[in-house]
Amino acid sequence: MSNRSLLFPDSIPNELKKRFTKQHRAWLSDLHEWPLVIDLGGPTEEDAFRNRDFVQRWITSWRSWSGLPELHWRERRWRDLGTQSLPHKLVFNSPAVVADFIGQGDRWRQAKTRHDLLIKQWPMLASILPKHFEWLADYEDVDFHRLKDLLEWFIANGNSNLYPRQIPMAGIDTKWFEKRSSILSELLVALNPTLADQTDLYARLGLRRPPSLCRIRVLDPSLLLHTGGLSDISAPNFEIDRLTIAPSTVIIIENLQTFLSFDELPGTVLVLGMGYSVTQMCSYPWQRNARCLYWGDIDTHGFAILNQARARLPGIKSLLMDEHTLLENRTLWSKEDYPTNQELPQLDDSERNVYSGLRAQRWGTNVRLEQERISWTDAWTSITGAALAQSHALKVVKLL
Repeated sequence: MSNRSLLFPDSIPNELKKRFTKQHRAWLSDLHEWPLVIDLGGPTEEDAFRNRDFVQRWITSWRSWSGLPELHWRERRWRDLGTQSLPHKLVFNSPAVVADFIGQGDRWRQAKTRHDLLIKQWPMLASILPKHFEWLADYEDVDFHRLKDLLEWFIANGNSNLYPRQIPMAGIDTKWFEKRSSILSELLVALNPTLADQTDLYARLGLRRPPSLCRIRVLDPSLLLHTGGLSDISAPNFEIDRLTIAPSTVIIIENLQTFLSFDELPGTVLVLGMGYSVTQMCSYPWQRNARCLYWGDIDTHGFAILNQARARLPGIKSLLMDEHTLLENRTLWSKEDYPTNQELPQLDDSERNVYSGLRAQRWGTNVRLEQERISWTDAWTSITGAALAQSHALKVVKLL
């Protein structure tokens, strides 16, 4: 007989915690049949002979048990040892008894009360509420009832076209809403499955999305005549789209510090990138006759963003994202936490060579060179060379 085959009182809390962790969601939705029975083990007469002290200690440990859960004993009639009374099983008659036993009673009762309240009002939530046990158990009362009231409001005002801050309910500020928008969306989809077809959160909630802002820097003083003298502009995309500037070079930069480090450059406008939202920055009319450059990190996601940009802006070229730059700065490498392995058909041969090397771990594990780590002196030399060459080329074309 293994010592593990007999359960002692001090081992029960851990056993119950494991079961609570794995099964409490099913218990919340009444998918589990009660009572819950834990078998304490059953030594044979031979076990008792061979491990007399251990079995006796096990029996003694249960003699002082009282209260809930119920402890059941059974008699065993053995040929040589006679009739013995042995602890047999613990019987938990409800989830609340289990929760009380492991110190989770208050959380369980709160979750169950709120679950039943919502199900009574909206039976269709039965399939989704158990997965949100933590929300049901731990939200402050004011936040729980506010979310419930907000759910009622969205049901009645599914296409309000308001900004979240305009919702006519106390306490619904932007931060509060953003933290709870995901669960609110799930609950609404459970009540109206057709909303699942709408992938945009704001459209699903019938709200107006705050406009996406783009930030640009105009580096050529002559272009400021068309921006009212403003050189650093943050505005909604549709307003940036309407600018009448005509740069010869547009450079998309991913890092804010790098973006701010640029000095004056003839004919040049900088655009602050937004990662995988880069396509929003690749369709401005004033870019069409400009040479467009993209400078991102040398890592798999940097090339994936470049690939996405080139799908929208075929003529865009990469800047400082080549093998020479990568290897010259090997002492500045860091690790890419979650590299991508997707196919990137828009890369040119040189870019594809670096991307393939990163994927194949040619230079090490998850190698990454962030653009801001590169020596600014070296970077600026490459940047000015590219921008001035383009400016000169345009002047030659105009003379001809």
